[in-house]
Formats: sequence, structure tokens, C-alpha cells
Amino acid sequence: MRQVVAALVLVSFLVGAAGPGSHAEYVGGTSAGIDPRTEGTLITNGQLCLSFRVKQGEVRIPFDRINLIEYGQKADRRLLEAILISPIFLLAKKRTHFLTVGYTDDSGQQQAMVFRISRSDIRSVLVSLEARTGRKVQYQDDEARKAGKG
Repeated sequence: MRQVVAALVLVSFLVGAAGPGSHAEYVGGTSAGIDPRTEGTLITNGQLCLSFRVKQGEVRIPFDRINLIEYGQKADRRLLEAILISPIFLLAKKRTHFLTVGYTDDSGQQQAMVFRISRSDIRSVLVSLEARTGRKVQYQDDEARKAGKG
């Protein structure tokens, strides 16, 4: 029982740490209302739905319709920095963090949205989505698993 209470306190702390939302970029998916590369705020601590707020409006996905939460990374060498500054940058990797949210829309069709999220926000977003949806995050590989849980 103490472990359950401790876990709930930890989740509440992490959800609260996310603040009013996390900066995110919509990379792509099936949402016709948002153009790829649109930046906005991903709000995961709402009571009923996940929200993505952009200048043009807001997309809301009820937590009970979310059926997939997937996290992955893409690691690239810092080629431009190596050319412009120093070859030592070839040793460093730049990691980009991606969140895929799968859900069913009002007509029962499967939809998906892919977001790029900052490294500092990804853990709180994943924990919040797991808590709100009751679904476990699926990791694309072991590197993503380490980063998402570490």
C-alpha cells in the first residue's frame, strides 16, 4: 500500500512539474487541421483530454480514446558544427525525441499524431500520459527505453 501511495505522489509531482504544458512540434500524422512543423504547447495534465494548442486553435484527444503511446529517438552526428567549429563535434550525437499518440476519432477511425518534444520535457509527458490513459509507453528501442525511464 505504501508503494502505491508513493507512486501516486511521484506521478503527481512529475505531472505538476510539467507546468501548464510542454513545448512541442507537430511532425506529422493524420490530423488534417495542423500543418507539419507547427509548433505549439502539448498539455498532458488536463482532466479529460490531451490538448495541443497552436496559434490556429486547439486539438483535443480524450484520454479514453488514446490506444497507443510510443516513444523513440533519432540520433544524428553534429555534422554542421563539426564543419563550422571543430571536428570534435563528430564525436557528439544530437538526439531528437519523438512521441507518437494513436487514438480513435469520433467516427471510430484510427488516427495518429507525431510530436517532437524537448529532452527536458519528455519524461514528464510520458509519465503523465501513462497515468491519464492507463496505457504503457511502447519504446522503439533500448536507447529510447533508457532515456524515457532514466
